[in-house]
Amino acid sequence: MSYFRDNIEALEGYTPGFQPKQSDIIKLNTNENPFPPSPEVMKVLGEFSAEKLRRYPDPVGDDFRRAAAKVHGVKPENILCCNGGDDLLTMAFRAFCDENRPVAYPVPTYSLYPVLAKLQNCRTIEIPFDDEFNLPVKLTKTDAALTIVCNPNAPSGSFVSVGELASLADELSGVLLIDEAYVDFAEDNCTPLIKDFDNIIILRSLSKGYGLAGLRFGYAMAPEGLVAGLLKIKDSYNVDAVAIALATAAIKDRAYFNKTTDQVKQARDVLTDRLRDMKFTVPTSYANFVLAENRDCPAKEIYEELVQRNIYVRYFNLPGLENKLRITVGTSEQNEKLVSALEEILRDCIK
Repeated sequence: MSYFRDNIEALEGYTPGFQPKQSDIIKLNTNENPFPPSPEVMKVLGEFSAEKLRRYPDPVGDDFRRAAAKVHGVKPENILCCNGGDDLLTMAFRAFCDENRPVAYPVPTYSLYPVLAKLQNCRTIEIPFDDEFNLPVKLTKTDAALTIVCNPNAPSGSFVSVGELASLADELSGVLLIDEAYVDFAEDNCTPLIKDFDNIIILRSLSKGYGLAGLRFGYAMAPEGLVAGLLKIKDSYNVDAVAIALATAAIKDRAYFNKTTDQVKQARDVLTDRLRDMKFTVPTSYANFVLAENRDCPAKEIYEELVQRNIYVRYFNLPGLENKLRITVGTSEQNEKLVSALEEILRDCIK
């Protein structure tokens, strides 16, 4: 006998990237920033008082909202604090989707979207990208209550222009959620669109660009009407006091943020060139990872050989990704060790 709803009983849950316990590894499988958080974050953490822990946190995180609003040139009322970007996705599905209100998104993309849809008993309309990951024209014809575009896309790292997404929002009858979890490594972003459209929500994360994956803090930017509606849905205290304080310190330190994201982008471009030199097909990435395919050696075999060398990348046995590896950009030293291992694996594979 099962006590769960039928859709929960049948659900295959989201599978996070493997988290190895040992420390003597090169971990390039979950898109963490290779650099530590800002020193300002660690200073605030060291000075955090017991009294602040004794009390409930600010339910809307106004300190962070003010700081983020200043950075992005919007109003605090346009900001919604979340327990990681996934919290915002959960809120959006709860707010806009049900048995009669479907979600649409291009694929392949972030594999949490279909899981959240099934939790809501929501129909999914999956529109395939073409080989160059261009935005599918059919997205405008779905009549979905919620359309999601991950931009830069995971796991391809591809980027859809702001103009294209503005045109999409203009044609949709429902809400467009632009998942910008990786946008800190791109050259443009969709923030200005929330002033021009009443149906756009932008997701941001501090896990990638700010080196705070362990904190679980993200935020939405949206027109005030959408933020007000989502505030009705969020958990009563969805972000804790420590997270609010550290996230505020992180987003204020623009110099450190710019320095580390520039370093990641430079390392990404070097890694891309090195992989292409080894005959990997690597599309241009605007994120902190690359998607690589080698037709001379199966991706699963490469993945398993890397594990034997204590190097972890991400292998997806999913449609459109069967022979591809997603590789997080590490430090220059980590990337060099990865490249050396791949050279050895490929030599053995093609003998």
